[in-house]
Amino acid sequence: MTEPLRIAIVGHTNAGKTSLLRTLTRRVDFGDVSDRPGTTRHSEAVDLRLDGRVAVRFVDTPGLEDSVALLQYLSTLQADSRPARVRLFLQGPEARASFEQEAKVLRALLEQADAAMLVIDTREPVLPKFRAEIEALTWCAKPIMPVLNFVRDAVSRRDDWHQALLESNLHARVEFDVVAPFNGSERQLYADLATLLPARRQQLSDIVDALALQAQERRLAACRAVASALIDVAAMRRALPADEFADELKQKAFVRAFQDDVRRHARRAVDDLLSVYAFRPDDAELAAIPELTGRWEDDLFNPELLLEAGKRLGLGAMIGAGIGAVADVALAGLSLGAAATLGATIGGAASGGWRPLWRKLENRLNGVQELTAEAPLLVLLGEHLLALVRALDQRGHAAQGRVQLGTHLTDEATTDGDLRRLVDGLDSARGHPEWERGQPGGSARDDDRQRLETELARALSALNVYFGSA
Repeated sequence: MTEPLRIAIVGHTNAGKTSLLRTLTRRVDFGDVSDRPGTTRHSEAVDLRLDGRVAVRFVDTPGLEDSVALLQYLSTLQADSRPARVRLFLQGPEARASFEQEAKVLRALLEQADAAMLVIDTREPVLPKFRAEIEALTWCAKPIMPVLNFVRDAVSRRDDWHQALLESNLHARVEFDVVAPFNGSERQLYADLATLLPARRQQLSDIVDALALQAQERRLAACRAVASALIDVAAMRRALPADEFADELKQKAFVRAFQDDVRRHARRAVDDLLSVYAFRPDDAELAAIPELTGRWEDDLFNPELLLEAGKRLGLGAMIGAGIGAVADVALAGLSLGAAATLGATIGGAASGGWRPLWRKLENRLNGVQELTAEAPLLVLLGEHLLALVRALDQRGHAAQGRVQLGTHLTDEATTDGDLRRLVDGLDSARGHPEWERGQPGGSARDDDRQRLETELARALSALNVYFGSA
């Protein structure tokens, strides 16, 4: 069996070493991340497991603190080679005294690693101490891959660091923001490492392939969570007896209860998405979804947002009338049908399929009112959940605080065809209230529901406007 690749993570204090490991291993709880200098005081190993096996064993090391003095001391030692001088240093008293932290780093690189990833905070100027760090690390005669961190920051000195690395004869490098990695940068990191470890090229290629497959599976699982939530909401159907419908307070309470159940399904979807991407349960809130500047409770049913969603569906300014349905009472994102005529009843029943026709007719004739979610609401919910998927897809596991999403998709970036397919795919769910999870008799195990969920998830994952063409 192939031995795991062993990588030492090295660099200056607070450069982002532990943060890099959290992102590469998807372990939000690994180590301590802090702005305080010297947070990591000991070497600690953490594994990247792929297909049930350890593919890479990382060693998180303390920060280098006094590299200039260390390099001067190493230069005074007498040995046949630079690695031999490092070994002599590690055996001596200074490795347990003045340079205790530096000794832990050099020992990990020399004795425990096949190569090193040198994490560099590009916001820092290229000072002599950083040049000394690089030179001292090269004395171990192990391949070093510089990892340029914080390159998106406004004060990043990326070009200065590129030049400094060239001057140190380190020509291979990778840009990797540990908080918000560039798409594909994780796989690029391992691909570039293969140029430094030719004997491990096939092993690294297998890691790249496995990571690409994992990313694909995560995205599909996330889209399945979104699809499941949309089916839940599309299948929602609540009945209100005629006498209660006539009571304005009871009618309002009825609508509020329906909206709360929609939010419950949305919150469940958010929790599922965080789990898929291995984030903490409180790493995202519904209020962080784009366009929702206040509480989700207020804005999910905001008529202006629903109006825009309706326009993208080709419904113009209509709110309160779903695709093919007839409603007599219009509410933001909801259809509450009073069934003024039998013809309207049949029209509304046909939009959800013939199966529930008799029950609908019976309810309407008895004055029972039914509340369902409309197409614009489903589109809005789907858009926001998919935007969250995209944000989590690009979020590093070292990120602190909750997800902050960017500007919402514009009309130019969105196509009516994409949204139409999303909504059309939910038509069959409208005729199956038993498909809603969390309700008496509700089940997610129905074969037809699972088939729809699978088909919708695949369609969502193929939406280029959210995920690109890759």
